Amino acid sequence: MRIHRIATLLLAASIPAAAADRKIALIAGPPSHGPLAHEQNAGAMLLEKWLNRVPGIRATAYKSGWPSDPSAIEQADAIFVFCDGAERHLIFQDDRAAAIGRAMARGAGLMLYHSGVEPPAARGHKETLDWIGGFFELNYSVNPIWEADIQPAKEHPITRGVAPFKLKDEWYFNMRFRDGMQGVQPILTAVPPQETMSRPDGIRSGNPDVRSKIGKPQLLMWAVERPDRGRGVGFTGGHFHLNLGDANFRKVVLNALLWTAKAKVPKKGLDVAVTESELMTNLDPKPGRK
Repeated sequence: MRIHRIATLLLAASIPAAAADRKIALIAGPPSHGPLAHEQNAGAMLLEKWLNRVPGIRATAYKSGWPSDPSAIEQADAIFVFCDGAERHLIFQDDRAAAIGRAMARGAGLMLYHSGVEPPAARGHKETLDWIGGFFELNYSVNPIWEADIQPAKEHPITRGVAPFKLKDEWYFNMRFRDGMQGVQPILTAVPPQETMSRPDGIRSGNPDVRSKIGKPQLLMWAVERPDRGRGVGFTGGHFHLNLGDANFRKVVLNALLWTAKAKVPKKGLDVAVTESELMTNLDPKPGRK
């Protein structure tokens, strides 16, 4: 009996424990902009639905603001933030940046989506550089709406199964990156056409530096692997909600979330189908919406 018990214990010890679910917190800001633009809640809820189809992933969408339960940040393997930028940025209010800093220090991932890459004018810059490697800087970066001819990077898990594609969006560019692009991995690149500089100079519309770079490739999405073993991603598109209906756009976002959470990205990327009805679900009530 004793020998049998010892053998049983040895066999149990030899079987690897099941990997814990990777927890992804999808944080959405309150309603913003007009219909089908900055659909932060609907976008987060779609990502939650798709990610939860993946074995070993537990995604939770937090709607219209910061999670009230601190454990949402404390226990997350990856955090996604889609919110208005500048002074309305969700992270840079109260003590939230400190909470994110603690999550980063233990190796959690962070993906900032669209306006989420723009910290306030006078704070949060160093933190954002540390966390994701780059950010939208006023009077330097620009936010035109244009159709980008997008080239995905080769040999990166985030671009698995992603083909070159063209898509109209508010693609930010001329981002402020770490000195020497230290640790910054290009993910999506495009060359902005001359018409992206048709607006006069302004805090987000143009400046001499960005005008000097017309005709040169710009990063629209990038990734970093931090010294704390965490991962960060910046994604400048996402203004138009219906772009989640584009297969390549959808796949690169989902791949990025898996990669940021240190989950396995399928060899051909994460394929999910979406219907028009799904895209039009959970939209925020906004002026002008019928």
